[in-house]
Amino acid sequence: METKQFQAESKRLLEMMINSIYSQKEIFLRELISNASDAIDKIYYKALTDDQISFNQEDYFVKISANKADRTLHVVDTGIGMTKEELESNLGTIAKSGSLAFKNENEMKDGQEIIGQFGVGFYSSFMVADKVVVYTKSLNDEQGYKWESTGVEGYTIEPYDKEDVGTEIIIYIKENDEDVNYDDFLDEHQLKTIVKKYSDFIRYPIKMDVTEQKPKSDDDDELVEVTEEKTVNSMVPIWRKNKQELTDEDYNAFYQEKHFGFDNPLTHLHISVDGMVRFQSILYIPEQLPYDYYSKEFEKGLELYSNGVLIMEKSADLVPDHFSFLKGIVDSEDLSLNISREILQQDKQVKLIAKNIEKKVKNHLQSMLKNAREKYEKFFEAFGRQLKFGVYSDFGANKEKLQDLLLFYSSQEKKLVSLAEYVDRMPEDQKYIYYASGESHDRIEKLPQTEMLKDKGYEILYFTEEVDEFAIKMLMNYKEKEFKSVASGDLDLDDEETKKEAEKQKEEHKELLDHMKTLLGNKVKDVRLSTRLKSHPVCLTAEGDVSIEMEKVLKAMPDNQNIEANKILEINNKHDIFQSLVKIYETDPDKAALYTNILYNQALLIEGLPIEDPVAFSNDMCKVMV
Repeated sequence: METKQFQAESKRLLEMMINSIYSQKEIFLRELISNASDAIDKIYYKALTDDQISFNQEDYFVKISANKADRTLHVVDTGIGMTKEELESNLGTIAKSGSLAFKNENEMKDGQEIIGQFGVGFYSSFMVADKVVVYTKSLNDEQGYKWESTGVEGYTIEPYDKEDVGTEIIIYIKENDEDVNYDDFLDEHQLKTIVKKYSDFIRYPIKMDVTEQKPKSDDDDELVEVTEEKTVNSMVPIWRKNKQELTDEDYNAFYQEKHFGFDNPLTHLHISVDGMVRFQSILYIPEQLPYDYYSKEFEKGLELYSNGVLIMEKSADLVPDHFSFLKGIVDSEDLSLNISREILQQDKQVKLIAKNIEKKVKNHLQSMLKNAREKYEKFFEAFGRQLKFGVYSDFGANKEKLQDLLLFYSSQEKKLVSLAEYVDRMPEDQKYIYYASGESHDRIEKLPQTEMLKDKGYEILYFTEEVDEFAIKMLMNYKEKEFKSVASGDLDLDDEETKKEAEKQKEEHKELLDHMKTLLGNKVKDVRLSTRLKSHPVCLTAEGDVSIEMEKVLKAMPDNQNIEANKILEINNKHDIFQSLVKIYETDPDKAALYTNILYNQALLIEGLPIEDPVAFSNDMCKVMV
């Protein structure tokens, strides 16, 4: 029998395809099942226009079986089969697609799609095979045929008496080597796993002979092995079902089945879009933060399907970083795939899908904030930090999308509030949105810098996460109201009379203040009298873009560039300590230096900053106690 050479491609092309195009060898089974599904689809589409063809769905399936003894894997379908000419054309020419030709020859309606359109999936079987044999009989031919090949050397075709229409592919599995355990492709459990992973939602039954342990009889608890033919795929994906027919339990069960997390989903979205790009999706927001969420090991992304066939387990391009907590699937008929179905040829469709997903997730979160506040606060507790990172990252490109989703603890409400809620209840005379930063709500509550604002009845937002102030600096304002830290150099709260009195006091004590600044040197930018302090003697404030809290965060980073805030030491001139300082400066300048160091170190402690010389500070305290 004459061995025919592959028509259009060299041995090098086949070798490259077998060794390079597919990232995982198990993909071959996905490709063969997809081709089998296409073969059944072709009969179905023919039956729609030909009254002579009847289509009883129960008669159409894919059957997978393995024979460990002779190391063969059988993939059988009851689809349309192939004529000799189609064998020559489709299997004799690499990258010649019978599915694509069928699609071009037949007018396909919306929603009618076939999977394989590149003609190379069949050859992926040579990644695991020493030899491949195909037995087929076409719906349009009485004669069946056998196609056989060992790969690059070519193939043979000969007549074969096959009784039923359809195709059987026999793969002679390679022997194990140091790199690959080919026995996996003969193992019942591994085959089921591969089917569930890639082809669970093929629309036709995928059958296997499954071995299970069952009681010997109703009256006997002894277990025996029983082998039965079973359908191992789900066929109808949940995302194609009517939302009205599904319950929360159905969605939760799918979440657990897909192993999206060890928790339960906090909420879900079921999306169906017909537009420039068609897709269906089920998305989940987990209840808890994944243990590795902020580690290098965490991978964002959604499972991406094309016509129910898994093509990417983690499609990162579908999810923006600020919504990287999303789990779920996307299925689209409109994706431009490359020949391996693993990588997209172009990302235009993916970008459109991602944009749509981002918009719908944002709207869903806003609806939660408005109508399910408790649930939203639970979400924000887990993933609010990621939204803040989203505001700060990419130079604030997404800040307007995310600003209405942010929550901060309120000094007045004693709970989380949104920026909109804060602004809506601002007094008419309040110019700024005030905030205070610190390690905890309790510590912020005690900050000296908050005294005057609280006396005026102004609400303060408490920032306790390292990203908070960076995000707000990027946001700059909200509804035309600027943000201002309680520790900023000027709170702009003083009336004209107060300002005049402050200038008078500044001139009166200029010599003392200048002396203190000289003593502290480059530790502070200036020493000033404070108009914000009430009961406390001293505090630190900052001028410029870097606050004291931001300085702490930056210094804690691995690439610490020693960026520091421009610190101002503010003294309460109405406090007894200042009156004592004035008297001491007049009589004992050296002791005034002692007081200056103590006050500066006290201000550092209040801010949670380290004291440069704790021993000296302790000695200074002892000196004033004697």
